[in-house]
Formats: sequence, structure tokens, C-alpha cells
Amino acid sequence: METTIDYNGEGAWSAAEIVRRYHVYAKRFGIAKPLVIQPAQHSEGDRRWVYPVMHEVIIGIETGDLACAQLGIEFIEQDQGFPFGSLIKSSTARSLRRFPNLTREQIDRIRSRIVFMLRRGAVPREYREYARLLRAVGVGPHWSDIEKAVPANRYAARAKAYFLQHCRIIEP
Repeated sequence: METTIDYNGEGAWSAAEIVRRYHVYAKRFGIAKPLVIQPAQHSEGDRRWVYPVMHEVIIGIETGDLACAQLGIEFIEQDQGFPFGSLIKSSTARSLRRFPNLTREQIDRIRSRIVFMLRRGAVPREYREYARLLRAVGVGPHWSDIEKAVPANRYAARAKAYFLQHCRIIEP
């Protein structure tokens, strides 16, 4: 009997659900040739490993796929833990930072999420890439929120100092 070790999440973050949502977004954004997104797999003996499909989504973001960018933004909005979560979320933020055609709504969601995390004091390892992402898209209307933030820990204080020193107040 084969044992499957699936590193994808459950529910909305299962591989099947991510692929389903990708196709919904591809249709919404009018993507003529949707990508084939499926998780990498490896079999050895009676074991099969299913790797996170988000790796494929990150590749899609890097190729300029707007539906993948939408999934990436949803992913960084999640508080729950995932296998390889810090690494994947960092890579997602890095790819989004380089994405040239984010929609206004997507930029607003990114800004809101990153500033919300700062105000809450939730500054996980991947937050370094989130800070760089916010620097790239600009702070927009959240400048006063950053100024008012009372850092809950030294990591949040470091992030706030970074924003005050490096981020733009005006719209990009």
C-alpha cells in the first residue's frame, strides 16, 4: 500500500483547491492561455511525496501571470502555518515585489496586510521580504498607521524603523 506525504495545506489551501481557484482567477483576468499548475511529486518505493503547489504559483508570478499573483496575495494574507511556510511566503513576497502589473486592488491588499501585521506585532521571518514588498509598492494611505504603530517587540520596532527610513509616503 502506497503512503502519500502531502505537503500542501488542507481545505482552501489543498493542491486541488489552489488549482481550482487559479482557473477561476485566470478566467476573471482574461488569461488566454492559463498555466498548467500541479504540484511536483516524487515516489520512492511505497512512498509518494506531493510538494507544495505554491512553488508552481511562484513560478507563475515570476512569469507575469496575474492569476498567480492573486493566489500569492491570498497566501501572504494567511496567518496559519504551512509546511515550508516561511520559505514559500518569503519567495511569494519576493516574486510579487518584482511583478510589474499588480492591480490597484492587489496593491491595496498587500499594503493593508503588511501594515496590519506590523501594528499587531506579528513579524515572522518572512516579514523581511514583506517589508521589501511594501517598499516596492509604496505605503499609500497607510503612512499614519506606520507612524502610530507601537512596536510589540524588537522585530516590529526594526520593521517600523525600516519603513520610516525607506518607504515612500506618496502613491507609486
